[in-house]
Amino acid sequence: MLYIIGLGLGDERDITLKGLDAIKKCSKVYIEAYTSLLSFGISTNGVSTLESLYGKPVTVADREMVEEKSDDILLEARDSDVAFLVVGDPFGATTHSDLVVRAKKLEVGVKVIHNASVMNAIGVCGLQLYRYGETVSIPFFTETWRPDSFYEKIQKNRALGLHTLCLLDIRVKEPTLESLCRGKKQYEPPRYMSINTAIEQLLEVEQIRGGSAYMEDSTCVGLARLGSEDQMVVAGSMKQLLMVDFGPPLHCLVIVGKTHPVEEEMLDFYTVAGNPDQSKE
Repeated sequence: MLYIIGLGLGDERDITLKGLDAIKKCSKVYIEAYTSLLSFGISTNGVSTLESLYGKPVTVADREMVEEKSDDILLEARDSDVAFLVVGDPFGATTHSDLVVRAKKLEVGVKVIHNASVMNAIGVCGLQLYRYGETVSIPFFTETWRPDSFYEKIQKNRALGLHTLCLLDIRVKEPTLESLCRGKKQYEPPRYMSINTAIEQLLEVEQIRGGSAYMEDSTCVGLARLGSEDQMVVAGSMKQLLMVDFGPPLHCLVIVGKTHPVEEEMLDFYTVAGNPDQSKE
């Protein structure tokens, strides 16, 4: 059996009892280490923390292992119970759906154990989950690559009065361009997009597109380290949030659509002083 187990968003204690029971009976435990991040990181110390709780070794599975060598993991699961740990919920990233498809093609049994993810924890800011439109991802811009396909999705959400959750880029174990040219992989240091960088890029795209999907006075909510003891939630205009230090990763951003009075009351708890009123129903 392959157990795909959500770890939640905070630290090692966020795992469910059902997930912990499954891990304890597995002969091999992998943790996926590139779509998200626990509060203590997926470093040597972080893995040691998990190993102490589980009482067994944990193997870090990077992007290459999961996307190129997943069949090796699945073949192990044919003969024994294998745990594949995912920060957040197992289906918070499409890679994990692909793993299930591969497992079923190999006739490997799969059991999924769910947990909290950014997709539901985002509700802490008070914006109601059923009033969100399509979620978008904001990638890091480079000098030669500045993709903006997210713009139309935000514009459509805003036209419908819906909120937009922006998931911000994570760059872990990315090969350098120079090393790819040489044929010997060397990796860039990990990078995690901040709310500030995301807003700068969003405003750059708006200036180029000129479609009035949002502007520097548009109300947003910046959220950092959701689910952790030191999580941070700040509401304000894009311009105001640019001035806020949100601290360590992970960050995400919500562009606010039309709001219900109950949502407005909740947002007031997090609003920067002097923020212009958000659009109301």
